[in-house]
Amino acid sequence: MELQSLIDQPGKLPTIPKVGQQLIASFSSEDVSVTEIASQLAADPALSAKLLRLANSAYFNVSRSIGTVDAALQMLGFVMVRNLVLGNSVAGAFKHIQGIDLPQFWRYNLYTACSARWLAHRGDFNSDMVFTLGLMHGIGQLQMHAVMPQAMAPLDKQMSVLDGGRVQLEMDTFGFHYAQVSAELARIWNFPQPLIDALRQVATPLAAPEFSEAAAWVHMGAWRARCEVLHLSPEVQAATYPVDVGRRLHLDSGWTGALANQLPQDESSLMPPLLELTEGLEAMFE
Repeated sequence: MELQSLIDQPGKLPTIPKVGQQLIASFSSEDVSVTEIASQLAADPALSAKLLRLANSAYFNVSRSIGTVDAALQMLGFVMVRNLVLGNSVAGAFKHIQGIDLPQFWRYNLYTACSARWLAHRGDFNSDMVFTLGLMHGIGQLQMHAVMPQAMAPLDKQMSVLDGGRVQLEMDTFGFHYAQVSAELARIWNFPQPLIDALRQVATPLAAPEFSEAAAWVHMGAWRARCEVLHLSPEVQAATYPVDVGRRLHLDSGWTGALANQLPQDESSLMPPLLELTEGLEAMFE
């Protein structure tokens, strides 16, 4: 199956709820109506309840209880609220995907988003954009499994969908890979072009004609998430560390314990444990 035919199937394209579509449109809008979006969120009891649960989670460490959507917008900021709702909307668009362990998959995406955001913040880059990319970067896997489960099954037996070698395996088999599918879904959903381009480059950020720093931060975050979710040994972690991408980002390897045996470590610069870094955000995908 070709990439274009994979997404040219209206009956198998995931749908995003209206408020999610409005939030996607806000990426490119200079006069977005926060009041209107707040009203849309408040009119959806299930979504607003989940948003408030997230706003009051340990991740944000708020000193007071957040009881309304307006208060959540005021405290978290529009961009983070948009990220939380988009994450929930995308997760809701994919249910019961054959061949995918969805709890593990969304945990990996959440770990990627939070790891990449932590790293990008240290690198003085737009961490909110990186968080969005981290949440979105793997959804092409879900679309591929939804549309062509029989073709994906042999690959799944050979290698986990989260394995770092999966990109090459898919390229060798189909001529395209999941990150390209993620980018095509983002295009259909009318995401802005810079986000689409970055999604396409996440898997191989150094191969693109024009380097995307956002994609590179997510690539690093995905490595960290993969180590955690797949329980990779310290030896495998060290062997698979994206040295060249880290060097391109001018990233000191001291942020990860994976290279503790090779490099001196300053514990204050280490990334926190991922369970701590993401605490409370799991509700986004329930």
